[in-house]
This record gives sequence, C-alpha cells and structure tokens, in this order.
Amino acid sequence: MLPLFVTSSPGLNPSVSMSQLAPPDPLLDTPALQDNAWSCLLQLEAQVQLTQTSLSLHTSELSTLCQTTKTISNSLWVLLKRLSAAPAASPPFSTPALQFPAARPAPPMQGHANIPRPALPDAYNSNRASGERFLQSCVTYIQLCNDNFLSNELKIAWVLSYMKSKQATTYSMKVFWRPRGVTGFADWATFEQEFQDKFFSWNPAKTTVLAL
Repeated sequence: MLPLFVTSSPGLNPSVSMSQLAPPDPLLDTPALQDNAWSCLLQLEAQVQLTQTSLSLHTSELSTLCQTTKTISNSLWVLLKRLSAAPAASPPFSTPALQFPAARPAPPMQGHANIPRPALPDAYNSNRASGERFLQSCVTYIQLCNDNFLSNELKIAWVLSYMKSKQATTYSMKVFWRPRGVTGFADWATFEQEFQDKFFSWNPAKTTVLAL
C-alpha cells in the first residue's frame, strides 16, 4: 500500500489529520429537506386558516343565537305584561259539574232482600265483539241502581268512565272535550245510537235502543 502524504495549504492546519475532519452532513442542505419543510409550513398555514374560518363561523352562529334569544325574551316580557294587565276573561262556555256516583254495588232493594246485588261492568276496550255486552251490563246496573242516576248526563258520564283503553278511551275523551261535554246529547237514546255506530258489531238486525 502506498503511504498517504498530507501537504499543507494556506488556511489549513497541517497538524489536523483527515480522520479528524468531519464530512458535511448531506441532510442539512438538500432540496428534499427544503421541500419537506416548505410542505409542513404550508400545511400548518392551511390548518391555521381553517381554524380561523371555523372560529368565525361559530362566532356568527353564537351571535345569531344570542339575538334570537333576546327577541324571544322581549316577546315573552311583552306577553306577560299584556296578560297581567288584561282582565280575567270568562270561559267561552261552562260545563256543569257532574257528580259521579261511587262505584259500589247497590244495596238490596226493599221487599226483595234475596235479589243479588248487580255486578259492575267490566272496563271496555273498544272491541266491537263485546260492545253490546258492555252497554247491556251498564244498562242493567243503572236500572237496578236508578236512584243513583238522577239525569241522562250522569248516566252517560258513568258509562264513559268505564271506557278505559284503546279507541274507547279516545272516544270518551273526545266526548268530554266537546263544547257541551256529555250535555251535548239530547237524551240517552242519542248517546246509545252513537255508541252502537262506533262500537257494535256490523249487524243491521241489532239496532234496538236499550231503553232506560
């Protein structure tokens, strides 16, 4: 192997060997590194712009919400002032208060101590197959306890109180919500006819009114 001679040159310390000289790092100044840094900078700038846009949008929405809340608050305040200043308005109609009889078996009738007490009707659920049976049980109870039912309105309201599920409940509530409530029926026959139309089986032969 040939010996390696180091010649001195201006500005170079001849006492420093070649192994002591650190070679330049190719990663510190390359086009690829510059491109990567520039790409990261652009991405960071894009993220900043996106954040600013989102913040501006949320600020606008918050401002709109505050304005809407303020408008609603002002409207409620004006409404409360009008309500407090307005005289108490009378209701457009008055429904007479109904006193329902207590749901209890009737006492034995005088002179007929051996007659059993009538059974209360079962709750009705709008089944057409049992509509006639339900109404007949109500009529039977009302006839045997006639002293507890002093008006047709009270009889109708008592029957409606046993209509407790499904379409039967819907019908009962609609009757009570009518302008005249149960007093809107001319008589028992009118109520019964409407009940038959809605809850009896489709049998034209069964149209006889259950007289009370």
